[in-house]
Amino acid sequence: MKRLLFVMLVLLTSGLLPPELAAQGKVWQIGLFHVGLDHVPPSLDPLREGLKALGYEEGRNIRLDWRNLPDEEAARETAKEFVRNRVDLIVAFENQTVRAAKAATSEIPVVFLHVTDPVAAGFVKSLPRPGGNLTGFVTYPVSLSKQIELFKELMPGLRRILLLMDPHDPLTPGHLMDIQKAAAILRLDLMEREATNEVDIRRIFASVKRGEVDGVFVVSFNLRAKFSSLLIRLASEKRLPLPSHRKEWVEQGALFSYSADLAAVGRAAAGYVDKILKGVKPAELPVEQTSQFELVINLKTAKVLGLTIPREMLLRADRVIQ
Repeated sequence: MKRLLFVMLVLLTSGLLPPELAAQGKVWQIGLFHVGLDHVPPSLDPLREGLKALGYEEGRNIRLDWRNLPDEEAARETAKEFVRNRVDLIVAFENQTVRAAKAATSEIPVVFLHVTDPVAAGFVKSLPRPGGNLTGFVTYPVSLSKQIELFKELMPGLRRILLLMDPHDPLTPGHLMDIQKAAAILRLDLMEREATNEVDIRRIFASVKRGEVDGVFVVSFNLRAKFSSLLIRLASEKRLPLPSHRKEWVEQGALFSYSADLAAVGRAAAGYVDKILKGVKPAELPVEQTSQFELVINLKTAKVLGLTIPREMLLRADRVIQ
């Protein structure tokens, strides 16, 4: 027995021990983080469940260091901490944490979830061949112009929209251009307002006069990630319809969403984590895009706001909240 252990030690230190044997007895260290204190990603629990189904048990062979953070600055510090702690892999939820992880390390594998456009953001070289140490899942491939079109279809009387955007979100200019093109075609007037924090958002809503706009649309995903509950509450208080990028918002009072099943993304991400821990390089795993989407409409919210949703839209919906 001692001789066997000695041989394994020699093989391990020389790098000749097969990875599957070297991994036996190892406790994998995984850092997971997200920006947005008022909620956790719907994919988090399915990710945990998926890892467990693949044989990873917390406290036995894996340690999940989960952090829910207030802003991108905190995400940058957390990413640096993950690197100092020499985690084996980082799971980054949404754009802000992915930017932080990319800035912190070019060596530790990163699996990202719920990003908008990883190529435009510079996270990967291309979707089929990401290159580098990052790969993951695009779960917002629905363009914002498409969401604006749906907004108009659900509200034929929609004329004026309050746009909220964070100038510090690097994706804001492209998203704004997309929305402006759609608005021109649909003959919509846009009231563009910049916000970076809760104070800004409250100030903007307080300044909106009754009848000045017909609805609210959040351009920047930074704002969507950090202030979902606040935005829903303020829009409701002002009796303004608010579209969303996830059905969980609609369940809380937003008017509608057209989005992917985020829980399913969590389960798929567990498979990517497993492959990487077993030796596959992130550069070899293509970035996956969600191809199935759900239209969810909150009819209860519509009635409270005095809106009549066209019957054809209710028939198109995958789910209607009564």
